[in-house]
Amino acid sequence: MAIEFTKYHGLGNDFILIDNRSSLTPVLTPEKAVQWCDRHFGIGADGIIFALPGQNGTDYTMRIFNSDGSEPEMCGNGIRCLAAFITELEGIDRTKDKYHIHTLAGVITPQLTDCGQVKVDMGQPTLLAGKIPTTLVSHELQVINHPLQVAGKIWNVTCVSMGNPHCITFVEDVAAINLENIGSQFEQHPVFPNKTNTEFIQVVNRNYLKMRVWERGAGITLACGTGACASLVAGVLNDLCDHTVTIELPGGLLEIEWSEIDNRIYMTGPAERIFTGKY
Repeated sequence: MAIEFTKYHGLGNDFILIDNRSSLTPVLTPEKAVQWCDRHFGIGADGIIFALPGQNGTDYTMRIFNSDGSEPEMCGNGIRCLAAFITELEGIDRTKDKYHIHTLAGVITPQLTDCGQVKVDMGQPTLLAGKIPTTLVSHELQVINHPLQVAGKIWNVTCVSMGNPHCITFVEDVAAINLENIGSQFEQHPVFPNKTNTEFIQVVNRNYLKMRVWERGAGITLACGTGACASLVAGVLNDLCDHTVTIELPGGLLEIEWSEIDNRIYMTGPAERIFTGKY
């Protein structure tokens, strides 16, 4: 039986959205998700997002399968797309209303704005090595500007969790990074027991960063919302940027703020509908 879907993207990070509100179990298996995400023999996407019923007082539950069939805890660009998709499903103008979304990374709160953007309360960053997790240092310490050998080179890395693990390194020119060759070596490095997302950051000035990303389970993508949030945190920890920045990704711009009042990360960016279909 054919399943209805809607395709969205957030800065080129593209997802297949499925109305799964009738059950807490995704209608597709991870193996089937791999087929759907195939860009030659399927629909093509970085992942599939399921809009499931809420849990523990939340409005909805988000589950996501990556293009390789793995399941991440959360996805920043994806949750903006989910918020826009839910508004479409409800057929109600929910501008300025907040959704409370249950995810494997905790409750995330997106809000649609008047200008068509989605602002997301991404929660507080996690900095202790044992909770990221990484074995690069002792579990009770933070990983800030710490050397890590990858592909025969020493990189200074900072590690942050936004509900999912991130390894951030600052470089002079992000365009010069050979992501195709080194991305998977970061992702699968043994110091990251759950693998890791990896962000390469070029500091243009204290309010503007350029970023390229290798996403765990998806490879090179045009944008990563949680990665942008983690990169701002890493920039502040290394005194390379201020608490509010614009981050330029290959797919476009995200506005990220690390609030000095409540220690929470706020991400604002687009979510655009591409097409609907049955598969």
